Amino acid sequence: MTIRATVVAIQNLTASKSMHRYSVMATINVNGKVLELKDVPDSTPLLWVLRDHLGLTGTKYGCGVSECGACTVHVDGEAIQSCITEVGDIGEANVVTIEGLSEDGSHPVQKAWAEHNVPQCGYCQVGQMMTAAALLKENNDPSDEEIEEGMWNICRCGTYPRIREAVKAAAKEMKK
Repeated sequence: MTIRATVVAIQNLTASKSMHRYSVMATINVNGKVLELKDVPDSTPLLWVLRDHLGLTGTKYGCGVSECGACTVHVDGEAIQSCITEVGDIGEANVVTIEGLSEDGSHPVQKAWAEHNVPQCGYCQVGQMMTAAALLKENNDPSDEEIEEGMWNICRCGTYPRIREAVKAAAKEMKK
């Protein structure tokens, strides 16, 4: 490699790194724990931080463009799609994944999912449960129409009738 080629390579590398804000050491609050992130670009999607850097693999990658809902997590109680949310935008917010909904699967939504045998292939179900939990936090007695509107996540297996019944059962349990 010539000196000129080396200089150009270094300039290109420097330019590409300056396009991303890097957190030398940052923290993120996930499932009630403050965790350290080292050398993670602020532009990294939250999904990949959760899965690749923190080992929380319950949250799934589906489409990468916020169209399917498989990557749904809660940020300060609101359901968001982690595939399009940059970790740098999280700040001090509290992130909750399926692992943090309940440690033992005792959350009313998780129990209702099991009782109503909702999953078929299961791939979308984590996102479905996280969306349902957020929906029920906002509306503890949703109508069928409100469930259909609020549960926008895609289920390729078509378990929508079981999802609706599980949401109703979880709502009933949460009222107790």
